[in-house]
Amino acid sequence: MHTVPMGSRMVRTGLAVLALALFIWISSIGSRVHIAGNPVATSSVAAVETAAAVRPAADTYSVTKVIDGDTLVVEMNGKNVKIRLIGLDTPETVDPRKPVQCFGKEASDKAKEMLSGKRVRIEQDASQGEYDKYGRLLAYVYLPDGTLLNEYMIAEGYGHEYTYRLPYKYQKEFKAAQSRAQEEKKGLWADGVCGANMK
Repeated sequence: MHTVPMGSRMVRTGLAVLALALFIWISSIGSRVHIAGNPVATSSVAAVETAAAVRPAADTYSVTKVIDGDTLVVEMNGKNVKIRLIGLDTPETVDPRKPVQCFGKEASDKAKEMLSGKRVRIEQDASQGEYDKYGRLLAYVYLPDGTLLNEYMIAEGYGHEYTYRLPYKYQKEFKAAQSRAQEEKKGLWADGVCGANMK
């Protein structure tokens, strides 16, 4: 019977333990990733990715109120700021000096449908100044899917293209949107909807 020297057994046992330790160490590396040079457990990475997915973009704002078809309120830096949409005029529904105008309720309801509970992106236009005479911030408003609300309301016949004194950045596009809405008889341009009362 051949016997293995005690020294050889110890060497083999030591090698086996070393191999096992090496295997465990390599396996642990596989479950870790590096962010900016620092090792972070994959579960932490998942948490970071989830947080990034639900964190709103820095340049978007929560809509807190929709006043009518062309005016809304958003929260900016903890304050409610009233916004007047550039290039759009919808029939009046809340002006105490005027009666509710034809298609005003429809325009207001559509704006509420599009904006309520949403976060929007704001674009200002240097050609129009920052605020109107009523202290409302003048802006273009983009929905979460990228839709430019000002143009959408015109294109679907909920309002008119409106130029106040000076041409604005998207004037050409808004005028074209109104022409299409008129041709396709959308919204307030539809036959028999507003008639002689239409602006």
